[in-house]
Amino acid sequence: MARHSGGRGWYGKTIGAALGVTMLAVGASVWTAQAGDASPKEEAPAAPGSSVKPVSATIAHASDAGKRGVNITIDDGPDPKWTPEVLDLLKEYEVKATFCMVGTQAQAHPDLVKKVVAAGHRLCDHSVSHDTGMDKKSDAYQSKQILDAERMITKASGGVRPMYYRAPGGAFTPHSRKLAASRGMRPLGWNVDTKDFERPGTDAIVATVERELPNGPTLLFHDAGGDRTQTVEALRRLLPQLKEQGYSFGFPVR
Repeated sequence: MARHSGGRGWYGKTIGAALGVTMLAVGASVWTAQAGDASPKEEAPAAPGSSVKPVSATIAHASDAGKRGVNITIDDGPDPKWTPEVLDLLKEYEVKATFCMVGTQAQAHPDLVKKVVAAGHRLCDHSVSHDTGMDKKSDAYQSKQILDAERMITKASGGVRPMYYRAPGGAFTPHSRKLAASRGMRPLGWNVDTKDFERPGTDAIVATVERELPNGPTLLFHDAGGDRTQTVEALRRLLPQLKEQGYSFGFPVR
């Protein structure tokens, strides 16, 4: 999966907010399988005394809506400007989506996290500070990024836990996948990177989806990190267009 790089300086401002987060104990060991190589039926073991049901540690791409299903996934928010606009569009076209939230953003905007949940969308852990180099860091660092973000998002939502974990820039590791799965968060990939973060133009975003949708159902968009006008306009065109073409909208498989 492609990594996103340019234009991410705004995340540096969030790191200071994350430094005071209490370190959570982690009992997960390093998994020796390579990312995506494990059997689809394999599940991470639950921590002793945990009420969380573990899920598969393989990276999910498929849709629960079937062969003509499409998963809309929205990364990096919530954002007070763009998340409400995206929510309004999703409501207008009766589409449910998965919001992959950065921990510090969720902590700063709990009202928006609650609105996402109230509208019937799903939550996804996108780490505390969106470090796309997480796979080069220690297991302890990865664990802190994942578990602290899980806690921050769950608190902001009023108790609703993330159902997925998406590594920033696709920087999954065997350890991060196994840890997330042990917490009931299915590792979540994507099939179509719309490149909307780079603001290539609304036409280019729409064309990318049209061209690459045969590669798989999970589409990657963003609702934070800068001006998302092109993203909103692309969704305004794509949502009714995909419905007219016989696609239905679902969630990533769990």
